[in-house]
Amino acid sequence: MTLRLGTRRSALALAQSGHVAQAITAATGIAVELVPIVSEGDINRASLAQLGGTGVFATRLREALSAGECDLLVHSLKDLPTASAPGLRIGATPVREDPRDVVVTRGPSLGELPVGGTVGTGSPRRVAQLHRRAPRVDIRDLRGNVDSRLGRVRDGDLDAVVLAAAGLARLGLFVDAAADGPVPGAGSAADLHFEPLGLAEWPTAAGQGALAVEIRDDAPAVVRDAVAALEHADTRTAVTIERAALAGIEAGCHAPVGIHAAVDGDEVRVRAVVYAPGGTARIGLDRTESLTKGYIRESGDGNGANVADSADPTAHAALIGSAIARRLLERGAGDFVSRESSL
Repeated sequence: MTLRLGTRRSALALAQSGHVAQAITAATGIAVELVPIVSEGDINRASLAQLGGTGVFATRLREALSAGECDLLVHSLKDLPTASAPGLRIGATPVREDPRDVVVTRGPSLGELPVGGTVGTGSPRRVAQLHRRAPRVDIRDLRGNVDSRLGRVRDGDLDAVVLAAAGLARLGLFVDAAADGPVPGAGSAADLHFEPLGLAEWPTAAGQGALAVEIRDDAPAVVRDAVAALEHADTRTAVTIERAALAGIEAGCHAPVGIHAAVDGDEVRVRAVVYAPGGTARIGLDRTESLTKGYIRESGDGNGANVADSADPTAHAALIGSAIARRLLERGAGDFVSRESSL
């Protein structure tokens, strides 16, 4: 048989869908063909904030999956609403790519940009982080695919853009995952410089760097099993925590929230920051939690109220994320985000 994988038509979407297709074939021997689908986010050139942010790239794809036009989808998990779609589920989370953001310039680092230097981004989180990290720059709203964004830097229309390292890596444009300072680009971006931003000071979007392979709840066993071959347990744990925290503070996937969970053996370290619009204030949290204990303290009182099912690590991870959200809300994070009932 041949599985049909629904994908957006952008170079990045085709690249990451192609990686998943190849991985499924390598693991199972089943052929996978790509089925291009046009989403609202591909047609409407308004800013992501005007479009509503959450799910703008996912809705049409999910309609196609539900209608049987394809057998599975591949999403950038950071762009996927935290609420599951009726009749659909995430069948696998492959191993995560580099979760950091990268500043792309013609040479200078972010700290070396001049007063009034122009930086492009369409993300409210990145806008807030830029205002705090580089208050002297002029931030411009930015849409378009990766090539067009890099082209605006190359042509001098912008001094810099901020992009996800994972997308750049999947396109073969950024290859030094260990870099902690500006490095030359790769491939067609060899004339540009890439500056990865550390997660401790610049936490990124929930799920950034991870992919979600979505299937129907009633998918046949051959589809479920083929997709499950790509599952990576530590990635699933980390992104479940991040997305549960995002859902807990009722913030959409394009809200000014940075959160990153890193699994290390039986523990997970979670760094989360909620920013006021424009970065005028922030509320942060940095905690390490056990992945094996049967409970997580609620509000620091140690009462063990949230009992987790030790046989279900995903449920345990979701409880950790929910507890992180409660702590952020107790500190006032709810005042910084726009509540989105569509989650």
